[in-house]
Amino acid sequence: MTGEGFVPTALDREAPFYVAGHRGLVGGAIWRHLEAEGFRNLLGSSSAELDLRNRDAVFSFFAKYRPVNVVLAAAKVGGILANSTYPVDFLSENLRIQVNVLDAAVMNGTHRLLFLGSSCIYPKLAPQPIKEEYLLTGHLEPTNDAYAIAKIAGILHVQAVRRQYGLPWISAMPTNLYGPGDNFSRQGSHVLPALIRRFDEARRDGIGTVINWGTGSPLREFLYVDDMASACLHLLEHYDGPAQVNVGTGKDQTIREIAQIVAEEVGFEGQIDWDTSKPDGTLRKLLDISKLRESGWEPKIDLRSGIASTVAWYRENIDSIRT
Repeated sequence: MTGEGFVPTALDREAPFYVAGHRGLVGGAIWRHLEAEGFRNLLGSSSAELDLRNRDAVFSFFAKYRPVNVVLAAAKVGGILANSTYPVDFLSENLRIQVNVLDAAVMNGTHRLLFLGSSCIYPKLAPQPIKEEYLLTGHLEPTNDAYAIAKIAGILHVQAVRRQYGLPWISAMPTNLYGPGDNFSRQGSHVLPALIRRFDEARRDGIGTVINWGTGSPLREFLYVDDMASACLHLLEHYDGPAQVNVGTGKDQTIREIAQIVAEEVGFEGQIDWDTSKPDGTLRKLLDISKLRESGWEPKIDLRSGIASTVAWYRENIDSIRT
């Protein structure tokens, strides 16, 4: 139960634990972290094996395995281009995934559930750094408002479950994530993997100039996905409350500065230009992580080290990843 009757403690390492989206960037990192932390009964299913948009299939899965703990990391995600081009897909598919998983989890008695959203849920012009209470206080960024609305619906769904069923479910809102297992595709990648692919291809092909979208002036916060995974388990074992918890580093840099770090880590020595006819998106999006810090968690991996690790993974897996 929630409220005064529930105090978060260490999770049972033998209980069934379902990681929805365990082959994605975030879900994969959570799976690795849980394995390292001694969890012995992890449940995962690829999208080919279990289509989370299929309500009957999801309910059958939950009825069969009855997971005690769930992390909902499955989602349709993408960068500015994908979100702007396919808003219906981002709204419809994410809503279906969330409703199906959350309803099935209620029906089958899932005790502890963590819903993962995105920092894009916050208003475009929210004061910086962004506190959890700024949710629903202003207009969203138009380039990804459909995705944001779906994630906001997920937060409210979790809060409704807490009120109606008394289950200690929680939500976490990560900042921009990156790392091993990221999406490097031309149509679907976020800014950091897109930069890594672009600069590495230019270095490999001997291209002297790389042109990036926008002005390079927006500020962005990036969190290495392994840090995100450790934060998820930390929250499940140390936090309970209806409000979503921000997960980030509490630090940001300009896209221009980040591009320079990427160029250096891939060994690109040419010229970096900016196509200012392309959109910048939100000018700044820095999360206030005071609540997470107060619970006893801190990020461990700095941006340059994380980018270096991601570049190494990208090069090792370039023949098999989405490009």
